[in-house]
Amino acid sequence: MLPDQPAHFTPRPAEQPWHWALLDSTGAEVAVTDEYAGQQFASQADAESWVGEIWAELAEQGVDAVTLLEGDRTVYGPMSLHP
Repeated sequence: MLPDQPAHFTPRPAEQPWHWALLDSTGAEVAVTDEYAGQQFASQADAESWVGEIWAELAEQGVDAVTLLEGDRTVYGPMSLHP
């Protein structure tokens, strides 16, 4: 039997710092259904794929634009969901 590993070897939970701010036409955050609210992603590519797949559903819920964030850092946006 091996001894317990020291605390500094304890694996950390996977961080998912990428997320979207969902905005209305004034730049205020929009409350959306739980299905779309609070989504977080492990990579920028995952976040971009998600919004690319569901942008029309977000627009139907009153989202006019999205801003991509990594933690507290704005990566880009706001990006309109309208043509």
